[in-house]
Amino acid sequence: MLLSELSRDVASMHGVGPALAERLARLGVRTFRDLLLFLPRGYEDRTAVVPLAQASRLEKAGVAVSVVGVADIGWGRSRTLKALVSDESGEASLLCFGRAFLRRVLMPGRKFFLWGSFHTRRGELQCSDFELEPWSENPAGFGRILPLYPLTEGLTQLTLRKLMSRALSDLAPSIEPGLPAELVRARHLPVPGEALRGVHFPRTRADADECRAALAYEELFYFEIAVLRRRRALAATRPRVRAPQTRLRDALIRRLPFTLTDDQVLVVSEIEADLWSGVPMARLLQGDVGCGKTLVALLSIMLVVGCGEQAAFLAPTELLARQHAENAARLLEPLGVRIAFLSGSVTGDPRSLLREALKAGDVDLLFGTHALFSEEVTFKDLGLVIVDEQHRFGVLQRQALLRKGTSPDLLLMTATPIPRTLALTAFGDLDVSSIRTMPAGRRPVITHLAREGNEEKVYRRVREEISLGRQAYFVYPLIEESESLDVKDAETAFRILQHQVYKGIPMALIHSRVAEEEKESAMAGFAAGKVKILVATSVVEVGVDVANASCMVIEHAERFGLSTLHQLRGRVGRGADQSYAFLVYGEKLTPEGVERLKIMMETTDGFAIAERDMRLRGPGELLGVRQSGFLSFRVADLLLHGTLLFQARDDAKRLLAEDPGLLQPTNMVIPRVLATSEALQAAEGAAAAVEGG
Repeated sequence: MLLSELSRDVASMHGVGPALAERLARLGVRTFRDLLLFLPRGYEDRTAVVPLAQASRLEKAGVAVSVVGVADIGWGRSRTLKALVSDESGEASLLCFGRAFLRRVLMPGRKFFLWGSFHTRRGELQCSDFELEPWSENPAGFGRILPLYPLTEGLTQLTLRKLMSRALSDLAPSIEPGLPAELVRARHLPVPGEALRGVHFPRTRADADECRAALAYEELFYFEIAVLRRRRALAATRPRVRAPQTRLRDALIRRLPFTLTDDQVLVVSEIEADLWSGVPMARLLQGDVGCGKTLVALLSIMLVVGCGEQAAFLAPTELLARQHAENAARLLEPLGVRIAFLSGSVTGDPRSLLREALKAGDVDLLFGTHALFSEEVTFKDLGLVIVDEQHRFGVLQRQALLRKGTSPDLLLMTATPIPRTLALTAFGDLDVSSIRTMPAGRRPVITHLAREGNEEKVYRRVREEISLGRQAYFVYPLIEESESLDVKDAETAFRILQHQVYKGIPMALIHSRVAEEEKESAMAGFAAGKVKILVATSVVEVGVDVANASCMVIEHAERFGLSTLHQLRGRVGRGADQSYAFLVYGEKLTPEGVERLKIMMETTDGFAIAERDMRLRGPGELLGVRQSGFLSFRVADLLLHGTLLFQARDDAKRLLAEDPGLLQPTNMVIPRVLATSEALQAAEGAAAAVEGG
C-alpha cells in the first residue's frame, strides 16, 4: 500500500459527511492513518451471556431476555416507559428514561440480547442504562469483545466501530510489513493489518494485548533507528582525536581523603573511554543526592584540562554554581587548574577581565549560570561542557553552549534518578551512566511522619539535635501567606520559629525573592555553622551541601511531589551523624498524597522512588514534558512496554551493525502505519537537523 492511501482524508470515506468529519477532527482523526491508530481506551467483554439472577453481581452484564410486558409509570412529563423482561432464572425491569420510542421495539414476546448495569431497588431487579439488540444466531454487538473509544459530543461508540470496521476491511489487508522479515520471524510478530484488527476487534483480551504489543514494538524499533541515525550524525562531526593524558586526574585522586566507590570508578572509566574515542561524548550521569556525581565530573574535567582544553560547568542557580566553584577551587587550584566563576551578578571590570582571560585560554574551568549562554562569552578551546541538574535547562540552551566549542564533549548530570525505560526514550541519543552506591559511612536518613497539629514533637526533636551542635532545615510550600490557601508559608513560619519556638537560636530565611547577596550571606552562615536553622522554600532542593545539618522538616509535605521530597530529604545525611527527615502533613490528604508519603517511608533509594513516581504520575509528567509531545507515542506505553523498548534497542543496534544502510532516511520511508508518532517524528527530525548541519 502506498503512503498516499493512508494519508487520504477520512472525509472521503463513504458515509462520512462534513458534520461527522468535523467531530472526528476534534479527536485528531483526519486521515485514514489517524483512524486506524485511534486505539481503544478499553474494551467491553460481551462474550458471555449470564442468567438475570447473576447480572447484579457484575458491573455490566450481557443477558438474553424475553419481553413479558410494558407499562407507563409516573404521570405527566415524568411518565416513563417500564418493560418487564425475563429469562429462566428470573425477571427484571427496564426503565426507559427519555427513550419512549422503545415502546415500538419492546413488544411482549420478543427476545433480545441486552447489555447493561443491573441493581436491586424497591425489591426488584432494575436496569436503566442498557443497550439491546434483537436476538439472532449471529448478533452484531454481542458474543464478542467490543472496543471503547474516546468520544466527543455527537459521536457514539457504534459510529466509531462501524467506521473502524469499514477502514480495516478496506485497508488492513494491503498494509505491507515495515519491519525486516527476519525480525518479524524472530519476534513472532503478526503483519500490521492483523495487528490492527486484533487491537480494534480482538477475539480475546490476550489477543488485544498481544497485537498492541506488536504495534508498540514496531513503533519503538523505528524510534531507536532514528535515535541511532542521530548518534551517527553526531559522531561524524568530530574533527580531532585526543592523545590520552591522565596526570591531572591521577593527581586529584591522590589528594582525596577517601576511596572512590566502585560505581564512581566504573563511570569515570566510561567517560574516559568516550573522551579518547574520537566521537563527541553525549552522556547522562544520574545518581542519588550525595552519591558523588560532582567528583566524577571534576575527574572528567581533569582529563580534558590535561589535554590543554577548557571546560564549562553550568548550574541552574547562582547558589549552586558558586558552591561548585568554591569546592572545586579547594581541590583543583593546588594542582595548577585555573578556575573562574561567572553569573549575572559579575559585572563591570571583573566581567571584562574574565572574558579576556577566557578567550586567551588563561581560564581552564569556568563555573556559571545562564550567563554562560551570552554571546560575549567565548572560549579559546572549549572541550567539555557539563550541565548540572540538566532538567532545568532546555535543549536549545545546551546547544547554545556547545556551539562555543568545536564539537565539545557533553556530560549531563541529574540528581533525580530516571527509570531506565524513560532514560532510553527521553535521552535516547545519550549514553546513560548511573551511580547507585553511596560513599562509605553514609547512613540512611530516618524518616518520620507527623500530622499537622503535632508539630511540637518535631520541634522538640530538632531542639535536641541543635543542642548537640547540629543544624536543621525547615521547608515550606509558599513564600508568603495566601488568602486562598490554608497553607503555612516560609515568611510567617520564620517569624514564629524565631520569636516563639526557637527564641535566641540563630536562623536565616531564604527563598526566590530574597536578594542574591542576602542568600549568599545566609548560606555562608549556615555552611560555617553560625546559622543553626535555615527556613526556606524548595529553593534548597539543589545546591546546599552542609554535612553538619541533621534535620529536614518539610511542612505540608503532601503538597510536594515525590522527586522534590526525595531531593529535600537528600540535603541531610551528608555527614557521619545520623540524620532525620520529618514530613508534616495536613488533614486534606488525597489518595495520591497518601501514596507519596507511604513511599517516602518505605525507601530512601532514589531509583526505586523514581520507578514508583513514574507509575503514579506517568512518564511525561515525571520529566515535565507531558504537554510538549516529546514522549507522545501513538501506541507504546512505557509503563506497559518497557521490556519491548530494550528489545527494540538491541535489535536496532544489531541490524544496523549488519546493514548500515538501514540508517539512511530513504530506507525508512516505507509504508509503515506508525510514521506519524510524535516521538518518532521528533527523533527523525533531530537526526535530520544534525545531518543538515
